[in-house]
Amino acid sequence: MAVVVRVPTPLRRLTNGQGEIEVEAGTIREAIEKLEEQYPGFKERLLDENGEVRRFVNLYLNDEDIRFLKGVDTELKDGDTLSIVPAIAGGKLRV
Repeated sequence: MAVVVRVPTPLRRLTNGQGEIEVEAGTIREAIEKLEEQYPGFKERLLDENGEVRRFVNLYLNDEDIRFLKGVDTELKDGDTLSIVPAIAGGKLRV
């Protein structure tokens, strides 16, 4: 399934400035793996050492927080949009 991934400005240096990337994936985890293949370093900025979404990163599938779905194992369908939104808080986002 082709899904569009919206990339926030702090991560666009990994994607050569691209704000949107299309990937073929069946789950969010697969989409992140595809992004890692195309843009090395992407995965470590989204997932922790346990393979879960980092605390200060939010992923939205069609405007719904994936934490309220099946997390990174949420299934994707053709035409979905996955948005990466860094949380804004006191501190520094590691990009």
